[in-house]
Amino acid sequence: MNKNIEKNRRIVVKFGGSSLADHERILRAVTAVAEEAKKGTQIAVIVSAMGKTTDTLFNAAKNSSNGRLHKKDLDEILAMGERTSIRIIAAALKAQGVNSWYVDPHDPEWPIITDDSFSDANPILDICYERAAKNVLPIVEKGVIPVIAGFVGRTKTNRVTTLGRGGSDTTAFILAKALEADELILVTDAEGIMTADPKVINAPKRLAEIDVNTLVGLADSGTKFIHRKALRYKDASVKVRVIKNTHGNLTAEGTIIKGALSTDLDVELASPSPALSITVVGKGVSANPQVIKELAETVKDHAELLGLSLNYDSMILYASENSNSQILLEKVHDVILNHEETLAMSVRKQLAFLKIKGVGLEKTPGLTGRISEALRLNRINIFGLMTITSSILLFVTWNEKEKALTLVRNALKGD
Repeated sequence: MNKNIEKNRRIVVKFGGSSLADHERILRAVTAVAEEAKKGTQIAVIVSAMGKTTDTLFNAAKNSSNGRLHKKDLDEILAMGERTSIRIIAAALKAQGVNSWYVDPHDPEWPIITDDSFSDANPILDICYERAAKNVLPIVEKGVIPVIAGFVGRTKTNRVTTLGRGGSDTTAFILAKALEADELILVTDAEGIMTADPKVINAPKRLAEIDVNTLVGLADSGTKFIHRKALRYKDASVKVRVIKNTHGNLTAEGTIIKGALSTDLDVELASPSPALSITVVGKGVSANPQVIKELAETVKDHAELLGLSLNYDSMILYASENSNSQILLEKVHDVILNHEETLAMSVRKQLAFLKIKGVGLEKTPGLTGRISEALRLNRINIFGLMTITSSILLFVTWNEKEKALTLVRNALKGD
């Protein structure tokens, strides 16, 4: 074989339900894939159920069974949306002269194998990667386009499952890695990842790129650009581009999603040096934005601002300790004297800043209580605790940091 011959470009394309909501959108999607295939690009297609099909199936099943439908039966019903889509898309591709083949969960080649958590199943990754490489990749390399049902899985005992919210994206992320795709293209009803939800803000802007760790923060806040569960399966090696379905081609500009999430729960010392906390008390502290601004800027002028906690009558600022700490405290005190809302301050020095991170945080009920209880039983005080975007931030005394790290790490493991 001539080593100078480059392999054909390989992509995975996922079409969401809104991109397949009617015959015009389906034709646009199919035409875009067919045009790309004619360039010699190797393609695998992942499809969701058309439009609101899943909602229609769910409501019909639920209402006709008085809400007593077993999850196993419900998954069989809901999967019919995607199983219908793959047949329509594969047939439409063939009609455009493209060699295509749909992959149904009951086919022996099916790649997505899950656990038995019906309605919110978890893919068994090593099996999924192995089956995709063995059963799907050879088809793609032959120039045939497999059309695969997103959102759907199959257990080891051959029962159909569904992957829960963001399930089609989950399928796409897994197959893009397994097939060693050059790019994963997510076709949606938005221009890409936007600065705000277009359903809430009139004129949001498209982001050219975004790191997945930033994107998961939007998912945490309830903005469903891409569901957090799906983002857990994005591999750092996979380039992801989000584009709008109305462009009708797969080369449109969109948003590039970079990086990968840490899926393992862990704790780390977030700041290599001790920290201090400055508690400011008064009346209506949070009612005056100028007070908040001046206090935060004062800290940032003299140290690293590690965190901030605020309620109506008080504010706590966490900052790194350094040679300017005394100057910092004097400056903060000056701000307090200049505003009638702020009355006094107190300081606690020599704190350790710990950060617990990992996407599994949201899947582990009671984790914060487990961590705080482990520290309480060992007589370690917590001097600050905040939660934000799949992370927990806490402060303990500096001389107890190693013991606290061990206790928290054991708590995360369930020990």
